[in-house]
Amino acid sequence: MTSSAFQRTIILPAPVCRQAAHHLEQAVEKAIDGAATPWRAFRTADGDDFAFSVPVVEQAAGCLLVLAAESAQSLRPSALRALIGVALHLRDAAEAVRRPVLPTGAW
Repeated sequence: MTSSAFQRTIILPAPVCRQAAHHLEQAVEKAIDGAATPWRAFRTADGDDFAFSVPVVEQAAGCLLVLAAESAQSLRPSALRALIGVALHLRDAAEAVRRPVLPTGAW
């Protein structure tokens, strides 16, 4: 996973993107608000690594966390862990781009 603060995109590995697209499709089916836009972005991406704008990744992460909360009682624990894992991976990637770079050196 790489990112650039200048271009404000996040490049994610293909397996994460495929998992996110699968879970986002479930979020769209459950009519979770805001899931359609990131679902379309993740569904139409191709290649070995996928580049997404930071807001799309943040929106996807939020939708997946809502899906996890709404589905917690009906999912197997392993499926719930997988869903939450993808959501947290996306959230962490977006936060890494947004985090300011601290200068190295003495105060």
